[in-house]
Amino acid sequence: MSRDYKYCPQCATAFEIRIISELERLACPGCKFIFWQNPVVGVAVIALEESRILLGRRSRGEYTGQWCIPCGYVEYHEDVREAARREFLEETGLIVNIQSVYTVQSNFHNPAMHTVGIWFMSEVSGGTLQPADDIDKVEWFELGNIPQEMAFPTDKQVLDSLLAEQ
Repeated sequence: MSRDYKYCPQCATAFEIRIISELERLACPGCKFIFWQNPVVGVAVIALEESRILLGRRSRGEYTGQWCIPCGYVEYHEDVREAARREFLEETGLIVNIQSVYTVQSNFHNPAMHTVGIWFMSEVSGGTLQPADDIDKVEWFELGNIPQEMAFPTDKQVLDSLLAEQ
């Protein structure tokens, strides 16, 4: 549980720690607000051409220089499929038709933030391949020859699963 928050965002009363649903929670004794620490939703887009997958190399943050399946966070107002389309276009310059959900995974690699990732299968339908946003390089890789420097362990699991299905 994050104890970084000291005061209720609704009434500014100091939080108390209470056991709710068998877990410690930050709770406000004034207005009864409970700080539910929920995971953040992320989306990733799998673009395959025969036995090749499009990966992006991260250009900033703690994962700089490492590769990933193009991904990002769902904004509060967005549908998950729209977010996947937007993130893929922002990072790769390509337009995709989102197809089925390939997998859903919990990501625990970052101790500061639990995310739930949704990986979508897709079909490229347009655009120009060009890295942007937090990606500095995009490249097609054979599923059996992906870079060792993968940013996220769950991406590695997804890639291993895709390779096993070939």
